[in-house]
Amino acid sequence: MNSDGFEALRLDNQFCFPLYACARAVTRRYKPHLDRIGLTYTQYITMLVLWEQRQATSKVLGERLYLDSGTLTPVLKKLEEKGLVRRARDAHDERNLMVTLTKRGEALRSTAADIPDRMADCLPLAPDEAAALYALLRKMLRTVEH
Repeated sequence: MNSDGFEALRLDNQFCFPLYACARAVTRRYKPHLDRIGLTYTQYITMLVLWEQRQATSKVLGERLYLDSGTLTPVLKKLEEKGLVRRARDAHDERNLMVTLTKRGEALRSTAADIPDRMADCLPLAPDEAAALYALLRKMLRTVEH
């Protein structure tokens, strides 16, 4: 034990730090692939949800992406400026902002289709290690958010 009694406060003993540093490093690895299609990482993950669903409320997007409205609103605005999504109030409930994929946004999906494989190639994990890590991270995310 460290003689000063603050062993728990050493950076190397922080569980959160390798998660934080790894997340930043992986996100940096995405950058050249995302630059090619003109998206930031946050815009990319937003598009992933919309490619799955074609349309979602901003509330649903925020929940799926773990983003607050202060972070998500500028992302959606920028995606709309790029012509990838359309934002409009829900006709049935004006409180809901509907985000809909445009034809241009849908077309970008084909251009982005190789990104997951390119990322898998640049990460130093065997498929079984990646699957195990993914399962553990999803388990953690479910428990720390609730």
